[in-house]
Amino acid sequence: MAVTFGMWQLHLREVEQRAEEAERTKDEAARRRAVEERLRIARELHDSLTHSISVIQVQAGVAVHLARKRGEEVPPALLAIQEAGADASRELRATLQVLRSAEDGDSSGLCQLDSLVARARTAGLPVTVTVTGAERPLPPDVDQAAYRIVQEALTNVSRHAGRAGGGQVSASVRLRYTPDTLTVQVDDDGKGDGARPAGPGLGLIGMRERVSALGGRLHAGPRDGGGFQVRAELPVRASS
Repeated sequence: MAVTFGMWQLHLREVEQRAEEAERTKDEAARRRAVEERLRIARELHDSLTHSISVIQVQAGVAVHLARKRGEEVPPALLAIQEAGADASRELRATLQVLRSAEDGDSSGLCQLDSLVARARTAGLPVTVTVTGAERPLPPDVDQAAYRIVQEALTNVSRHAGRAGGGQVSASVRLRYTPDTLTVQVDDDGKGDGARPAGPGLGLIGMRERVSALGGRLHAGPRDGGGFQVRAELPVRASS
């Protein structure tokens, strides 16, 4: 009986090991399929949109150049097409970069915040960062969402904040840790009314989707006295 019981225990451990290996293999296969699908989508977007957007940019640029060369006033619609083409090209490049990143969750957390801020400063946008509360590791989905919110907010500052008025524009990033939440707040002091393009931009839509998926709250809108504010409150669940 003792021998039989020992053999049964060995068999049970072997079955458990096989089950764990099967689960791990399934997860690896699922991740591999996800990466392959992302790469396929990236290729299709590149092949179908990049050329068309480039043609629009080139044609609009030529038309603007010829109009100015002839001393004519450039139609506002043509300038809008040129600007929209440039914006679409930037958005497409950013999307393709995300899709082609096989380790997106690992490469887009708050551990990359210093590099993101350094790039913004190099591009001419003064940025300050303030962290309050007990800084600690975050669940991967919260960590990634927080980074993407800061990234998109700083991109919007660079793109829009200076259009309504002159002068240097600066931005501040604040992270506040509490036991249950992480608050991410990005403010800019852009002059004028802090206007953004009419209608919700894709960046703000993406922010709302990320925050909603985590059960958090997002505020994005003009500040009193000028500028713009993005504030996200993200629930922080204990890592399992």
